[in-house]
Amino acid sequence: MPSIAPMPELGEATVPLTSFIRPVHRHYFSGRPERPNYRLRRYDFSGTPAVMPLVRAFLDTCAADRSTDYRYLFTLLGSELANNAIRHSLSGHPGGCYTLLVHRHRDGLHLTCRDRGGVRRDDTHLEPAPHGLNLAAESGRGLAMVDAFASDWGDNGRADFRSVWFHLAFDLTGSQWEASSIDA
Repeated sequence: MPSIAPMPELGEATVPLTSFIRPVHRHYFSGRPERPNYRLRRYDFSGTPAVMPLVRAFLDTCAADRSTDYRYLFTLLGSELANNAIRHSLSGHPGGCYTLLVHRHRDGLHLTCRDRGGVRRDDTHLEPAPHGLNLAAESGRGLAMVDAFASDWGDNGRADFRSVWFHLAFDLTGSQWEASSIDA
């Protein structure tokens, strides 16, 4: 009997993250304030943690004409909403996606994260974990950070197709973030 050659192991396929960016939207991820007077930016992201570097690049570019502290904080809070969409909704299941919408206002940036919901059955508004800012906590810090550092935040209270938003004032009014220098 002839011997059968063993099946070769399949390796991982890798593709550059830039292949997930539609050419018309490349400027959304440049990190430069080339179009600082936009009113609205919207992008749909795949519900996988592998694209989080793209999410952070998108958020950083949306705030590119602001101070370093502002850019960092906006990107941090937006990343938390994106991570929550992946971890706590159907957006993180195979084939899932979520949408980030950034509205530029005269006094700050407003970010909305729309996910596919579906994990919870009852409509209810989100609340941060009571001890979420405790550094020893293993989870529950995301919404607690949004609550502490955003100027304002909320959600639509729906279990399906949830929208969570925050507003971050350019001068950080209403935020507990202590910036050493906020320059516009």
